[in-house]
Amino acid sequence: MAELSYPIKKLIEELKKIPTIGRKSAQRICFFLLKKEKKVAMELARAIVDAREKTFLCSICFNITTQDPCEICINKKRDHSKICVIEEPFNIISIEKTNLYHGLYHVLHGNLSPIKGIGPEELKISGLKKRLDSGPVDEIILATSPTTEGNATAHYITEMLRGYGIQITRIAMGLPIGADIDYVDSVTIARAIESRTKI
Repeated sequence: MAELSYPIKKLIEELKKIPTIGRKSAQRICFFLLKKEKKVAMELARAIVDAREKTFLCSICFNITTQDPCEICINKKRDHSKICVIEEPFNIISIEKTNLYHGLYHVLHGNLSPIKGIGPEELKISGLKKRLDSGPVDEIILATSPTTEGNATAHYITEMLRGYGIQITRIAMGLPIGADIDYVDSVTIARAIESRTKI
């Protein structure tokens, strides 16, 4: 069997590091880019470098942004009395598509997972406490995925915030058990937010 040249093998290996992309998908993407005009690959490379160099985390909500505070945190039309706690920045896109939630967000950048060595210190949980200490908030909506890790994270945050006297709600379990919120359709997410339950 013929060996692939090093640059091709290297590109395939790097593409495989992207979540949900396996070897076959990585090979297809690699050969797609190599078949196209050189400028297609160069534009993609420039877009990746540009996005990486010009973005950073919002100092308030930890969303990925190009300004600090981010556009959502400074938007006066949003309901600043509500904070929706989510796992990853891309979860904001899924929730915003519902056009139902108009509050603020707090991005954890993951879930608690002792097996993977991820504890509260590895997440942006302490930043949530700082926000509650600095301004009035009426409701915290826990929108972590209904996985073992997501439920454990929601439970940890609930216990942490018990003394604040704030209403804590959890999105309804219309989401399939074990599902990642990013793969759920916007109608289901909208119903889950509408039907959230008090903890």
